[in-house]
Amino acid sequence: MTDVPIRDAATVVLLRDGVAGIEAWLLTRVTQMVFAAGVTVFPGGRVDGRDADLPFSGSAYTEVAGRFGCDEPMARALLGAAVRETFEETGVLLSVPAADLSELRADVEDGRLAFGDLLRSHGLSVDADGLQPWARWVTPAGETRRYDTRFFVGALPPGAEAQDVTSESSAAAWVGVGDALEQAQRGDRIMLPPTLETLASLVAHPTVASALAAAEVRSLDPVRPHIRVTDEGEVFADLPDGSSVSIPRSMLP
Repeated sequence: MTDVPIRDAATVVLLRDGVAGIEAWLLTRVTQMVFAAGVTVFPGGRVDGRDADLPFSGSAYTEVAGRFGCDEPMARALLGAAVRETFEETGVLLSVPAADLSELRADVEDGRLAFGDLLRSHGLSVDADGLQPWARWVTPAGETRRYDTRFFVGALPPGAEAQDVTSESSAAAWVGVGDALEQAQRGDRIMLPPTLETLASLVAHPTVASALAAAEVRSLDPVRPHIRVTDEGEVFADLPDGSSVSIPRSMLP
């Protein structure tokens, strides 16, 4: 088996309060993607070398470093990647002060405009206080691409609107956390264990404020699933707590 390097990545569970409970912004990745094609995910992606050098508001990255067990430059990079990817994939800018620069989103996604230059030219900084660490998942061995992904939860800023705009998704929308889980159980959505388990961990919270408060006591030990294929050809991800999550066989490399 080829040794695939593990890359650092960040994901944002963008939340808002809905009529029937909290809702998350979910994207379905286009089928042409090399990794997790056709799968429903949260906004996020790989850390870029420039993410650590973005302008930051406050020193929340110090606490993030302690909670994820990394140094401060890595914490800054993770938070920077989280905010940058959220902007690229939804148009929502998690910045201080708040701003709507969604008309420049495509320029950042396509590489015509560096995210750091965008922030600095408008006197903005990364809102590190607005994101709370929630979980950490490491892609199992055997995948064609592997990531050490840190999950953050954050509230949709007042007045902001998430948009179905990124070229990497075929659909995107606000979905009730419980509804998304039911859709996955019916087979209407394909989700990998990190997304399923994250939604399941949020479903008991009646409000976004409740979820954000709960983030402070979350375990951030890395979850390293083990892929198991039964004699009948069924595929499961065995988790450290002894539970198992079914995975579509099409997700195997």
